[in-house]
Amino acid sequence: MSQKILAAVIFDMDGVLIDSEPSWQSAELNVFSQLGLAISLEDTLQTTGLRIDQVVEFWYQRHPWDNYDNRATANAIVDQVAAEILTNGQAMNGVIQALDACKNRGLKIGLATSSSSPLIDAVMQKLAIRAYFDAVCSAESLTFGKPHPEVYLQCARVLGVTPTSCLAIEDSFNGLIAARAANMRCAVIPAPHEAEQPRWAAAHHQLRDLTELDGYLAMI
Repeated sequence: MSQKILAAVIFDMDGVLIDSEPSWQSAELNVFSQLGLAISLEDTLQTTGLRIDQVVEFWYQRHPWDNYDNRATANAIVDQVAAEILTNGQAMNGVIQALDACKNRGLKIGLATSSSSPLIDAVMQKLAIRAYFDAVCSAESLTFGKPHPEVYLQCARVLGVTPTSCLAIEDSFNGLIAARAANMRCAVIPAPHEAEQPRWAAAHHQLRDLTELDGYLAMI
């Protein structure tokens, strides 16, 4: 991909813009334990990048509980995560630098996340970054969540660009699959403890954090 045909950068949110993965893990452990599930912190890593209703369904299929109510369980988790973000949310390293780099290069900026509107609002408010985005898309109301490419394809449509002219920034393998399936270039920023895993070779490039994005944009 040459710089001439790169038209947009589309960011995932959780784990890319906001350090929310610990909040998700804590909320899932808390809510699921109340339902009688003895899952571990390591277990929660299996569903990173999935839409919250998919996460609830994932665990119900493996450890069914009485009075199953996907929406109520999902809402309980989301409410706890949103409250944590608004109170203690921290931007990932290099967020503003990366957004400024995209803006300065004349690239459109999109958000394609599995998270619901309340969480998007919480992150945008906490980090004060909504003005940067030309499109904000959530998989919450779509037929499919990541790893399906639907939310990325929707974001490209809203931005008015072709998927092949987009660079997606992801931190999860499910998100990486979604971006690649949408026929987008993908740069991945895995968590440090996962950075050496061979599966990230499926991405076009691996970044240490968002401070390296501008340099990568200069290369493509």
